[in-house]
Amino acid sequence: MYAWVLDETGEERVRGITMDVGRAQFETKSKKVIILDAPGHADFIPNMITGAGQADVALLVVDATRGEFESGFELGGQTREHALLVRSLGISQLTVAVNKLDTTNWSEERFNEILKKLKLFLKQAGFKESDVTFVPCSGLTGENLVKPPTELELCKWYKGPCLLDVIDQCHVPVRPVAKPLRITINDIFKGTGTGFCVAGRIENGVLNKGDKVLVCPIKEIAEVKGISINDLSSNVAFAGDQVSVTLSGVDIQNVAVGFVLSDPVQQVPVSSRFEARLVVFNVRVPITKGYPVLIHHQSLVESANIVKLKALLNKSTGEVLKKKPRCLGNNSVAVVDIEVCRPICIERYKDVKELGRVMLRVAGVTIAAGLITDIYNT
Repeated sequence: MYAWVLDETGEERVRGITMDVGRAQFETKSKKVIILDAPGHADFIPNMITGAGQADVALLVVDATRGEFESGFELGGQTREHALLVRSLGISQLTVAVNKLDTTNWSEERFNEILKKLKLFLKQAGFKESDVTFVPCSGLTGENLVKPPTELELCKWYKGPCLLDVIDQCHVPVRPVAKPLRITINDIFKGTGTGFCVAGRIENGVLNKGDKVLVCPIKEIAEVKGISINDLSSNVAFAGDQVSVTLSGVDIQNVAVGFVLSDPVQQVPVSSRFEARLVVFNVRVPITKGYPVLIHHQSLVESANIVKLKALLNKSTGEVLKKKPRCLGNNSVAVVDIEVCRPICIERYKDVKELGRVMLRVAGVTIAAGLITDIYNT
């Protein structure tokens, strides 16, 4: 039922799968929460990356039904890829909702079985054990979602918080409001008056109504005519806010999803070639010079090639094991040069983390995640 509510289009509801990023909001005891319902189906992973890229924390919902969890967790299932993706996007806080546990009569044994398998994998994916919380629940009955459990079988062994309380306890990251403005555009639509609107997340800085911003990579100046946060007009917005911005002075036909609104003076770098430190997941064919990939950067998807293999690194220490390796295999860490088919807005990871991460996908599978370490003038 909850998925049906967040699936906003008729096609999503008919097919019974989430395709785009659903959006809703609610309040806990101490927080106002925006929930981005990202698609789980393999066909819509690019949309999932767009949604997860805007998040501060992640909620991974797994099916406790016998056979269902196993099919989602095995190689080729989506549970593994989703966990790898959110960690690669820089999300460190993870809540795992073990859903449909009512189908096992609230079995503690089944809960612990799932917990054991996921704990090991999530540790390998880079999550700290202290940052991961497991919550047994049932979406159908609402058990342990917004209030403590009442089911006798669950109460016998579970003494932890309900899902809403776990969300309330999540830490809000420090917002880089003092850095130059960066807003990633993930939607564009015509406004009711003059100009048009772009929606996105403020990664850095502060935005005021009346500001002049640089639309990159086309490098055209636009004026901020209006700001909306959660459908309410505002005169100012800060890093971390999800905003709709009304722009004038630039043609809507020239603006695309994946563009960045930048500080006009301290501009976002625009380039088609950069150096990245890659973590390779699973590849059917070893990565070699010239290897073609789809690069996912925030809501942008572009064709690219790995044009240079510079060094193979030790996974633990980062020291160089081999310079100019001939190929990269599974679970390797390496420094490479990547060339995109056209210039894009990127940052070094050390400068702006959110704009310094990339995902590499081939044939519908995520094969690597990388941090941008250098940007070349092109």
